[in-house]
Amino acid sequence: MEELEGAHYERAIQLFERLESSYPFGTYAQQAQMNIAYANYKAQDQAQALAAVERFVKLHPNHTHVDYMYYLRGLISFNDQIGFLNFIYEQDPTERDPKATREAFTAFKALVEKFPDSQYTPDAIDRMKYLINAMASYEVHVARYYYRRGAYLASVNRAMGVLSDYRDSPSIEEALFIMIRGYDKMGNKQLHDDALRVFKQNYPNSKFLEEGVKKERQWWKFWS
Repeated sequence: MEELEGAHYERAIQLFERLESSYPFGTYAQQAQMNIAYANYKAQDQAQALAAVERFVKLHPNHTHVDYMYYLRGLISFNDQIGFLNFIYEQDPTERDPKATREAFTAFKALVEKFPDSQYTPDAIDRMKYLINAMASYEVHVARYYYRRGAYLASVNRAMGVLSDYRDSPSIEEALFIMIRGYDKMGNKQLHDDALRVFKQNYPNSKFLEEGVKKERQWWKFWS
């Protein structure tokens, strides 16, 4: 524990593994297994941390603190997807699929559903809300990517997915605007007018709407 608290994670892992192998039965071995998962997480070794979590959950599904391991599983993927979000704002978002984002959401969802009264559940719920917005944002990035390259049908379909899958996300506004632009480029006046009507009703003061009145520019660069 001194090595762990001193951030000497590699050494801590070695000692916990030695403890577990020497005394494989009892509470100390179980605590060692949990600490191994946590130490790998702190050392940013995602693969080893997840493996340790899965092993503990499989061996001790009814452990008093197994809810923490569910929570830790989410944190491991959550931290990985934070790095991904930094990545997509610097490079083309279609070059990498946000797998870690979905994995983190799934992990936190499992905790919330299985342990609704856990002390970790409120934080997990907050993180799930953040992850929903992150996934919606990624889909909008992809829709914008397709639009820039003239793949208007693919752009509209991707934006439409945001409306159906992430209804409470702030990304809905831009997704709907992309649909308006896409329908306009495809010459589908009825769908364009329908989408525009819905957009004006929900976002009467939108910066996208203001920009759309002017000559079309690179509106996707608002975030540059």
